[in-house]
Amino acid sequence: MKYLILVGDGMGDHPVPEIGNKTPLQVARTPAMDELCSKGTLFVANTVPTGFLPGSDVANMSLLGYDPQTYYTGRAPLEAASMGVAITADETAFRCNLVTLDYHSTDHVSMIEFSSGHISTEEAAALIDTLEHECGSEQFHFHAGISYRHLLLVKDPVLEFA
Repeated sequence: MKYLILVGDGMGDHPVPEIGNKTPLQVARTPAMDELCSKGTLFVANTVPTGFLPGSDVANMSLLGYDPQTYYTGRAPLEAASMGVAITADETAFRCNLVTLDYHSTDHVSMIEFSSGHISTEEAAALIDTLEHECGSEQFHFHAGISYRHLLLVKDPVLEFA
């Protein structure tokens, strides 16, 4: 038997005062979803184990039958797999997002946009390729992804946390 699982990732949203403290989903016209729901079986699943921040990476891993408590090591390895980038045993993958910063002064910087204005994949690839050319090395490799989402592989990382 074949199954189709439709995941409303992020559909929960938050109530918005401008639309009567309802969520966007509560006020949306959803005839296609209504039709699908009337012909299928509906389930609610808790896909994010206790102790994990709710996110599509953890939730989708659960939906696909993988226990995040056993297999989840972060979003970067999933991004690497989606990009076809192999991670060797002596490498650690880091998600490398392009963001927009506001420099208030020399010692005060804030992030004002998490996606660098939803930069195009082509523009982003040019930036990541430049980073690889200027900063890449035997230890550090940048890989261009899609839009603002990219990857940094670090070979034999020595990580110290305060």
